[in-house]
Amino acid sequence: MVAKQKIVGLNGDEASAYATKQVDPDVVAAYPITPQTIIVERFSEYVADGLVGSEFVAVESEHSALSACVGASAAGARAFTATAANGLALMWEILYIAAGLRQPIVMAVANRCLGGPINIHNDHSDAMGARDSGWIQLFCENSQEVYDASVEAWRIAEHADIQMPVMVNFDGFTISHTMENVYILEDADVKKFVGKRIYMKTEGPKGEVEFKLDPDTPISIGPLDLQDFYFEHKVQQMEAMKGSLKAIKAVDKEFEKITGRKLEYVYPYKMDDAEVAVVGLGSAMGTVREVVDELRAEGVKAGMVKMRLFRPFPVEDLKNAIGNVPVLGVMEKAYSIGGPGAPLYEEVKTVLYDLPKRPFVADYINGLGGKDTSPEMIRDVFKSLQRIKERGAVLEPVSYVGVRE
Repeated sequence: MVAKQKIVGLNGDEASAYATKQVDPDVVAAYPITPQTIIVERFSEYVADGLVGSEFVAVESEHSALSACVGASAAGARAFTATAANGLALMWEILYIAAGLRQPIVMAVANRCLGGPINIHNDHSDAMGARDSGWIQLFCENSQEVYDASVEAWRIAEHADIQMPVMVNFDGFTISHTMENVYILEDADVKKFVGKRIYMKTEGPKGEVEFKLDPDTPISIGPLDLQDFYFEHKVQQMEAMKGSLKAIKAVDKEFEKITGRKLEYVYPYKMDDAEVAVVGLGSAMGTVREVVDELRAEGVKAGMVKMRLFRPFPVEDLKNAIGNVPVLGVMEKAYSIGGPGAPLYEEVKTVLYDLPKRPFVADYINGLGGKDTSPEMIRDVFKSLQRIKERGAVLEPVSYVGVRE
């Protein structure tokens, strides 16, 4: 049964903070960085006003913020933090530690490009740099998706079959600072949905115990792990990430029951008979959808696939969504200096490589540093895809959209 909801005007940062307030985690440790600052600013107000019972830890850096979350989570607490860009880069060491120790921390990332040169605006270079750190990564198109992901992330992270940290990604300024109507649940319904934290079980000196630090049932978390078992533990981590696809889908179904909003790993749009299509992440996909509608009205069989889940990579869902489209463009706000293409392009091509009938694939890097990707630029991408279809070959595997010559 769909729960009672109300409409509130929230920007993406506020949606993240409000959802986190409703969850009321035990510890929030954070350091401000644009364009994430509003999240921890708002949450600190909730703490000051007595609306949450969370311990708010104002630390001296992002490295310390995530370190505090790891310690809190290992002790059994629910822990949350938020960051962006260079702040996420400063956390790099601890990203791997949090994931390797299987701590179900939730972190909001208001995606912003990495300096230098210094730039405070959006692209996905920060999250893409962290893609192999062992965090589940969700990407949002709008403030509603930020709210939904920020509630759902706790159930995903703490699921008995997952026990991994979750990163909720949304475009800096484009979403973080843009107010939209957001349907929010009642506090009680959020708390009921999230429930109590679930712990993995491990073998301690006193037999099977919960995987948390407890003086009464002492265990070690994060000890030295050299040649004997490190490889085996990494394989366990990789297999758990792969297996999380099934568990996340189950959580999505539960969330749909209380909100009425259907959550998918990928969202195909007008793909049934598409001859040219685009796949991508984040806020830009809303603009792509509008362009697809315009092109359809003009007789062009255009389509698109929006990805919500990037880690674990939803291989089968993406294959099904792409279907039999003959030409596919990957639009992404990231790059891989020295690589054959940007991250999403490389992974999409890998997924499609073994198909008996695979589409031509071209990479369209756009929007770096917050550069606007206009509807006209997206039209140009589709025109490029049509030329590939007519030519029967991809002459330029990687293109830069909207760059001045």
